[in-house]
Amino acid sequence: MKATIERATLLKGLSHVQSVVERRNTIPILSNVLIEAGESSIRLMATDLDLQIDETIAAAIDQPGAITVSAHTLFDIARKLPDGAQVQLSAAEGRLTIVAGRARFNLSTLPRDDFPVIAEGELPTQFELPATTLKAIIDKTRFAISTEETRYYLNGIFLHVADDNGKPVLKAAATDGHRLARMTVERPEGADKMPDVIVPRKCVAELRKLLDEVDGSVGVSLSGSKIRFDLGQAILTSKLIDGTFPYYSRVIPTANDKLLKLDPKSFMAGVDRVSTIATEKTRAVKMALDRDKITLSVTSPENGAAAEEVPGEYTALPFEIGFNSRYLLDILGQIDSDLCEVHLSDAAAPTLIRENDASPALYVLMPMRV
Repeated sequence: MKATIERATLLKGLSHVQSVVERRNTIPILSNVLIEAGESSIRLMATDLDLQIDETIAAAIDQPGAITVSAHTLFDIARKLPDGAQVQLSAAEGRLTIVAGRARFNLSTLPRDDFPVIAEGELPTQFELPATTLKAIIDKTRFAISTEETRYYLNGIFLHVADDNGKPVLKAAATDGHRLARMTVERPEGADKMPDVIVPRKCVAELRKLLDEVDGSVGVSLSGSKIRFDLGQAILTSKLIDGTFPYYSRVIPTANDKLLKLDPKSFMAGVDRVSTIATEKTRAVKMALDRDKITLSVTSPENGAAAEEVPGEYTALPFEIGFNSRYLLDILGQIDSDLCEVHLSDAAAPTLIRENDASPALYVLMPMRV
């Protein structure tokens, strides 16, 4: 294999693929990136056996061929090469030689035939989603993905199709048992027969990074066990979580009769200020609701107490409720408008938070005892 490639092009491609590679690997080949030189481009591929990224970049090819080499080492070399450098890659006799200007590196390689590939081929359900829609789905839900490995079926975003009042929709939901985030978008053409799937957290994180560089639409194809995102130059393929996502609709309250309207930004600032004295153990912030007045307070045995009055529209009976301040801040941070609705019932029941009843995103937060 012999190829010449511009340093910025190589670096950009490697930055995408190397982040899939785990730092510690018991299987040596999984630390490597596959470099496959075709007729006029180079294909870079990395995998952790659950997630695979495949990127095609432009290059001048003198001799086609394929080799695998340490992903992180090659990325670090490309990062430290001077801007605008032309990088020559040549592989022979189990070594990869990298030459750029006066710098020369000689890296050990492993054969291409040992490199594992997540089975490629057609996946039955195929549709397209605008990159902006996919970004919104991820941004509005991923903060609620559980990190508890024991409840592995909550370690991703649940995608399923449904009918909302006769309107075909695609819904994305994530929950960790304390809070729930759900986003609803128009169902894309071709998605009507799709199976319910749980997209793993790592795939969601890698996809979100790649979406920043995509302007148009993203091709999505999936089966009951795999999902693939075609982002133009890059293709991301992931195994899906093999589990059953809980029937989350049951926890979305429909009869919460106490309505609080507030400006999420000023409310967030108030919660953030009073929770300064909260510790890891006492993350609870208490909300005392009275007519058009909310008093936020935090009491910490180690640090003392804090209270602040924040504005809000509230006309129901006075009562008190507590929330985990970090969870509350996470949800409020997703709301872009100047006004949001908080639908409350009592101090022990789930609370519904959304911009308004037409908003595509809604959030449910479980209260805490304070």
